[in-house]
Formats: sequence, structure tokens, C-alpha cells
Amino acid sequence: MKIYLASDHAGYELKNALVEYVRALGHDVEDCGAHVFDADDDYPEIIARAARKLSADSIAGKGSRAIVIGASGQGEAMVANRFRGVRCALYYGKAGEQKDMSGKELDMIASVRGHNSANALSLGARFITEGEAKKAVEKWLKTDFSGQERHARRIKQIDEITG
Repeated sequence: MKIYLASDHAGYELKNALVEYVRALGHDVEDCGAHVFDADDDYPEIIARAARKLSADSIAGKGSRAIVIGASGQGEAMVANRFRGVRCALYYGKAGEQKDMSGKELDMIASVRGHNSANALSLGARFITEGEAKKAVEKWLKTDFSGQERHARRIKQIDEITG
């Protein structure tokens, strides 16, 4: 699978580690930057590089994904979600044990893939360790969309709003 990665200075080291890690998992990785550490860089255009490519792939029906990284990951997710066909979920670590109304344990990574078919993942580099990021990314890459009609219907509605 094609995976686009992008980060600003706050996520630079984590992005570089994930580029090699995701390649080792057998994926085709494109590093969209930052390519050098610059403490004064601005994330919007850097993140947009990956989001544009993912958007084009999504519109063309290709199953690629993107990972974007910043200090909190919030702004990066906001930028990525501006592009048609991009469904970027934010992850900055486990928030403690969570259960739904029926008592079933919740898992954010499994949920954003299984229910929302999130094709982009934003990581908050200042909130998680490299090991936690690798674990989350691996799970996110391995988890498939459930395909359930209600979830597919909702994704279609999202695409119609942003289209």
C-alpha cells in the first residue's frame, strides 16, 4: 500500500523513524517533508503535500493512506481534512480505558478504521512515544474498514458534504 508521510519540525524525528518503520512493514512510502529540520517551518503547506496526494488517490479509487505529524496533531488533522476524500483521525495516545454503553472496551484506532475508514492518521508527537506511535500505526495499517452499510452510508454523506 502507498503511504504518504509529512510533518513539521515538531514531528520531524518521529516522521523519520516512521518512514523506515512503515517501509519495514512492507509498504511503499513517500516522504512529503519536512526534509530538513527547521524550527521555524509552518505545517500547513507541508501537510497539504501529503493530503493532496491522498486526495487524488482517493478520488481515483486507490487505497493509499497518509500519516501526518505535528506537536499536538490537531492542526495537521485540520489541514488534511480540508481535502476531498481525506478522512483524517487524530491520535495522541490512549486516554485510559474506555467502554461504550454496552460495556464493550473501545479502541480508537480500530474504531476510526472500522467505522470511519480513516485514510489519514494525525499523530501528536509531543503526546506519544515513538514506540506508542509505531504500535498505533501498525494497528491502523492492518485494520480494515468494516464495510457495514451504516458506516458506508455515513462516509458517503461526509464525501457529499466535502465534495
